[in-house]
Amino acid sequence: MSDSAKTTRTESVNRAKAYQLVLFPLNNGATNVYFVLVLSYIAMFGNGVLGLLMAFATIMVTAMRLCDAITDPIIGALIDRTSGKFGKFRPFMILGNLIMAVSILVLYLLTPMIPESMMWLRYVAFVVLYFVWVIGYTFQTSCTRSGQTVLTNDPKQRPMFTLFNTVGSLIGMGAMQFLAPIIRSNVGDYNTAAFYRVLAPLGIAISIVLTILAVIGIWEKDQPKYYGIGGDKAEKVKVSEYIEIIKGNKPMQRLMVAGAGCKLALAIATNVSVLCMLYGSMMGDYDGLYLPMMVLGYACSAPFFLLTIRTSQKHGQKASLEKYVRLALIMYIGVLVLLLFWRQGDPRFNLSLMGENGLSINLYTVLFIIFFGIGYGAYYSTADMPIPMVADCSDYETYRSGKYIPGIMGTLFSLVDKLVSSLATTVVALAVSCIGLKDLPAAETPYAAGMNWVVIVLFCIIPMLAWLATLIAMKGYTLTGAKMKEIQAVNAARKAAIADGKTMDQAMKMYQTIDQVPGEFK
Repeated sequence: MSDSAKTTRTESVNRAKAYQLVLFPLNNGATNVYFVLVLSYIAMFGNGVLGLLMAFATIMVTAMRLCDAITDPIIGALIDRTSGKFGKFRPFMILGNLIMAVSILVLYLLTPMIPESMMWLRYVAFVVLYFVWVIGYTFQTSCTRSGQTVLTNDPKQRPMFTLFNTVGSLIGMGAMQFLAPIIRSNVGDYNTAAFYRVLAPLGIAISIVLTILAVIGIWEKDQPKYYGIGGDKAEKVKVSEYIEIIKGNKPMQRLMVAGAGCKLALAIATNVSVLCMLYGSMMGDYDGLYLPMMVLGYACSAPFFLLTIRTSQKHGQKASLEKYVRLALIMYIGVLVLLLFWRQGDPRFNLSLMGENGLSINLYTVLFIIFFGIGYGAYYSTADMPIPMVADCSDYETYRSGKYIPGIMGTLFSLVDKLVSSLATTVVALAVSCIGLKDLPAAETPYAAGMNWVVIVLFCIIPMLAWLATLIAMKGYTLTGAKMKEIQAVNAARKAAIADGKTMDQAMKMYQTIDQVPGEFK
């Protein structure tokens, strides 16, 4: 047996060091800064600051996703073919972040300087800069999904990635959601240029720091010996093979639906216009409710992070996702009922935390805190859970076909992520236009007839339907905890056989089931 084969046997389970598990998921935090900075505000910026038509500023964000059907496969293939001095993933993480930083600085800081007499140029700049940003976003966010495959394949460690991935997301997304209302109250409302001149540089600085830490986290693992079962050469997968991969990888199909459901629920329910309508227009106290309710949601998420890890380690990530999405769905039935009871001007059916004489909480608020807190905690802890499951689907693809193509798998999922995120903006705009609003609601927007029904649909019903789609998709998802252990054992045995001189085809035929795998790999 060759030395390389012996080494492969001793490294049949690839485990990450503690600092790697903590730092690399911060890449998700870095991109989630832009998730808030761009996808939560870009339509409001285009409509309120640049003066673009609301229909254009919102529908264009979704329409541009048609371009992703072309660009994402190309970027995925580029990642899979890259294996140079600086690794496979680090170059795309760094380049993607730089592209996003430059495009957003130009968009938010310079385009408002274009005179109104040249409105056509504002439209052109808005579209071009958004398209450039999308390319950078695909570069970096795809690495979060595909880089996990080299970080660890230990079924006990991958659920830990979910925790740190969610923490990273919380740092990036939470920082922006926390800073935004503070900047708004001191600088200007969400539809003013001054607001974006402050928020954009702060967000970019946070994202750059998180990216640097993520690069450190994956540095040691981003090398050929961790690339699939062949490892020494980059996969030459054609872009045209995308469709065949999707058709053959049934778990990935279902995960894309589940991921879309989780992302849609998060994107719409946390959309700034929806929250402005709920806490500002309906409840009449945006400044007094937004931050406390956001902190409540994050605080309630903490115990669920730990519960999802425990469930994932014992029963697999599929079981964990199903369990807590189901809990979120049940809790949001309570939130839905409370919003149906809301009556304008009736203090008994209105959220209230602080009054003129201090603390002022009614039964309606207590019930809302319970249902919303538990529901938000459960669904926020699962919102990014499909991300580490992409690594399972990538390992399954290696098990199924012998191909190590994390870039393609990552961009497949990224495409769904971006499509759903941008769709949320369009859905919100179409919903508010149905009640006659010409501009997206801001914190000071007065209540308009029918706004309560718009909030009910956007804040509750659409997320609940998205969670139902997630649960239906997961029913036929076959990559359970036990199945993943089998897949990792078979892949490890094949890798050792290839290192010992066997061809890929020989190794694939030699080890097809767990019964054929030597004991040291089980």
